[in-house]
Amino acid sequence: MILLISDLHLEEERPDITRAFLRFLQTRASQAEALYILGDFFEAWIGDDAMTPFQRGIAQALRQLSDSGTRIYLMHGNRDFLIGKGFCREAGCTLLPDPSRVELNGESVLLMHGDSLCTRDEAYMRLRRWLRNPISLFILRHLPLATRHKLARKLRKESRMQTRQKAAAITDVTPEEIPRILREQGVCTLIHGHTHRPAEHQLDLDGKAARRIVLGDWDQQGWALQVDQDGFRQTSFSLS
Repeated sequence: MILLISDLHLEEERPDITRAFLRFLQTRASQAEALYILGDFFEAWIGDDAMTPFQRGIAQALRQLSDSGTRIYLMHGNRDFLIGKGFCREAGCTLLPDPSRVELNGESVLLMHGDSLCTRDEAYMRLRRWLRNPISLFILRHLPLATRHKLARKLRKESRMQTRQKAAAITDVTPEEIPRILREQGVCTLIHGHTHRPAEHQLDLDGKAARRIVLGDWDQQGWALQVDQDGFRQTSFSLS
């Protein structure tokens, strides 16, 4: 069994999500061969050198799961793209590039966070290109901690405000991007998060059956996609 989750947005202000996640690690995830976390694991991350006791506690919980035999893979999201090798070493997880092709149930599947598919949000795409530039990343990681905290608060505030103002179609994936990326990567299944719109979309890709599975976020409830001999199955569960 393999599990995939996304968009937990872990933060101290949401202890209900943290409790649910720790319970998830001790129960379902402990029975899994692998756990994939496809971005926005944390609500914000300003650098491995700024880890708080809360974040270290999450890393320790992941390390316990990893030490028990479950492989853990982590992908950057738009909220936590500064997670680096330090956290991954502490948590016992492997950092995946976005996108990544993996084998699930004998099928080649494409994993993404999903924000790079939202190309109609031109302002965000410009910001994303700047933030992910290696030079920008170097500068961000070497800013004073106080400056990074201030910048993170500013970006979060602006993101929330802009998301409320933008049309739903702009903050969702661009439909034309899906067949393009599937063809480019040579796969028929795409799994991503980011949009907080859990669903499975059936597609026709040049006469072949294809699908896009969107992972749910952990806000009102938790979501996990389970891959086993019965196929791909996403279910929700209570956070309490």
